[in-house]
Amino acid sequence: MPTPAVQRVLVVLPAWNEEHSLPAVLGEIREHLPDVGVLVVNDGSADATSAVARRHGVPVLDLPFNLGVGGAMRAGFRYAIEQRYDVVVQVDADGQHDPRDVPRIVEQLQHSDIVIGARFAGTGEYDVRGPRRWAMQVLAGTLSRMAGTRLTDTTSGFRGAGPRAVRLFAVHYPAEYLGDTVESLVIALRSGLTVEQIGVSMRERTAGRPSQGPLRATVYLLRACLALLISLTRRRTVVGPAEAVVV
Repeated sequence: MPTPAVQRVLVVLPAWNEEHSLPAVLGEIREHLPDVGVLVVNDGSADATSAVARRHGVPVLDLPFNLGVGGAMRAGFRYAIEQRYDVVVQVDADGQHDPRDVPRIVEQLQHSDIVIGARFAGTGEYDVRGPRRWAMQVLAGTLSRMAGTRLTDTTSGFRGAGPRAVRLFAVHYPAEYLGDTVESLVIALRSGLTVEQIGVSMRERTAGRPSQGPLRATVYLLRACLALLISLTRRRTVVGPAEAVVV
């Protein structure tokens, strides 16, 4: 897929109550990615997330209440369109994603519309067992067949979107939990976009607590399997040269 020689890259960090982890994450991004744009989407935080980001000189979008990662990322994609960024890379604000992997994701976007930073692709020691693992395998197997390539970690939030995906997701990006990962891939694939993955290592959260505990995450993953079947019945979206259109 042909791409411009030089692309403007925006790192988007959806953040919900991440005042304690943000300083280290933003410091790493500044150290390892000095040439990229950075945006923090404050997803209705009750702490000083927004103030911390601004103290680090980072633009902030303040959402009036908690919309979840999907709602935060849709705002980020719209910001990217308005500010004329070509590529968007989602990075968690809790420190689990290593910013040093971002250039590898961006490089792979020369060949694909979406690149997933996969935890289960031979890099690192991240592991999930039991029902969560089974649900992830079902999701990965179904989406791998759709994509025509092996995808091992379709629920990873560490991913990059090229120009066509940015235009699509600025309009059509699911807001519900795991819709931002699983259903967004269905939307992309049914719109004719290409998806690949690269192996990355995940780190422990540096501070705070996850928005979903293990039990709730398992329930949501099982629901995501059902949501995947439903999303496959929805109308597809065609990505034109300047916009996304539902047909």
